Amino acid sequence: MEARAIAKTVRVSSRKAGQICDLVRGKDVKEALAILKFTPRYASEIVAKVIKSAAANAENNHEMDADKLYIAKIVANQGPTMKRFMPRAQGRATAIRKRTSHIEVVLKEREN
Repeated sequence: MEARAIAKTVRVSSRKAGQICDLVRGKDVKEALAILKFTPRYASEIVAKVIKSAAANAENNHEMDADKLYIAKIVANQGPTMKRFMPRAQGRATAIRKRTSHIEVVLKEREN
């Protein structure tokens, strides 16, 4: 049995979110949330929110024990890129890519 949650089109690059995902992969949910609470990155707040959502799905929809939950899979895939333009010298313009990501969390119960 597994519970999942996905946050789509989050305004953080998948590379930056992936670094945060690497910190908590395989950890218990409570331990992961404690790590993210003291991680000074913007993406850590978003990842924590997705983990909390997956934990709520596990408890309410699948009747899983909240104390035995761990992060079985967490990935930050690339989402759509918003393209903006910035004026530059001599009438030119350069493209600015505002990257987004899809963050997916899968929780499972530990076999104790």
